[in-house]
Amino acid sequence: MGASGLDSLAPEALRVLEAAEVVVGAERHLGMLAARRGRRRLVPWPSPLVPGLRRTLEEAGPGRVVVLASGDPLVSGIGSTLVRELGEQAVRIHPGVSSVALARARMRWAAEDSDVVTLVGRDADLLRRHLAPGARLVVLTSGADAPARVAGLLVEEGYADSHLTVLGDLGSPDESRADGVAASWDGRPVARLHLVCVRCDATPSRRPRSLVPGLPESAFEHDGQLTKRIVRAAALAHLAPQPGDVLWDLGAGAGSVGIEFARAHPRNEVHAVERDPGRAERIRRNARRLGVPGLHVVEAASADAVAALPRPDAVFVGGGATRQLLDACWSALSPGGRLVVHGVTVETELLLHEARTRLGGSVSRIGVEDLEPIGRLHGWKPARPIVQWSVERPVPTRDPEVVP
Repeated sequence: MGASGLDSLAPEALRVLEAAEVVVGAERHLGMLAARRGRRRLVPWPSPLVPGLRRTLEEAGPGRVVVLASGDPLVSGIGSTLVRELGEQAVRIHPGVSSVALARARMRWAAEDSDVVTLVGRDADLLRRHLAPGARLVVLTSGADAPARVAGLLVEEGYADSHLTVLGDLGSPDESRADGVAASWDGRPVARLHLVCVRCDATPSRRPRSLVPGLPESAFEHDGQLTKRIVRAAALAHLAPQPGDVLWDLGAGAGSVGIEFARAHPRNEVHAVERDPGRAERIRRNARRLGVPGLHVVEAASADAVAALPRPDAVFVGGGATRQLLDACWSALSPGGRLVVHGVTVETELLLHEARTRLGGSVSRIGVEDLEPIGRLHGWKPARPIVQWSVERPVPTRDPEVVP
């Protein structure tokens, strides 16, 4: 339903509500309903929500259960949770007008010219990935301090002159609007139900971060164990991230390959395995600073960790390759999955040549030389060459359908 309550429901939704034996929802939603004979009871949401969800619905019994929610329940709402927990066939959705649609209408922003970022129940650092000069963002938020947190993050990322519009109680008679600039946002009170629209500064004071693989080394905190920019870009080209892919980043070091894989698409899932606790913590800091705080860091040796990880679509081995580890990665890969391994020693190079002989793929030797001063002149300084093996797991072919 919309912010105006029951009056916002379409006739079909009203009929469904009237036929309900059990109604589940927030206290404010349940407070709109008058007692009616035949409706057994009104059930408020449990707290915490997800752990008590199944129990609440099981206690509601097998009758007609209606859940009341605001706006479109599939936009960072309870609808997504119900479908995930109960299955698609158990849930029918009657959406209202979403807060995103109302916000775009108020801002006069076309859907194709703006992006939605949800921070509801998520880490605010997610916003960092979406910042770009001139970007228009509809940021779904929760908590009275959310606009101040968004403003502070914009200032930290060099977007201090970005314009913020906080829209509260959208669609209700009490709808509100507050405008300001990130650098001078004063932490004024906002409505309990609100979102933040951001016009990113077109000329930020810091260099914007590209989503194309190959961020500069300075973007990462590291102790020297970092896949260099050109080599990292080559690895990611072979890892070929697709939306929703799962990556294992084994021997992650500073986490640069996994972080850039995660930045390629918000639905990508990365598991960075690093045995050194100090480096593991550094990966977490890098992931937060680069806008992918959901990256999973596993503190373990790669060989010990892989059995417990979800099946990958891509695997990167940045160090510590052994035949046992490579075979485990190959066996775990999904059909069409990609495996990329880097080595710097002759022993690892021989291992990769042997693996290519058995499993196919290609081996490349990547040498990078950087121009550096030699006194008053300049010369080329070569980095240690990297041997890269990349291979794709075949997709089983289906027999053509036999037509009688």
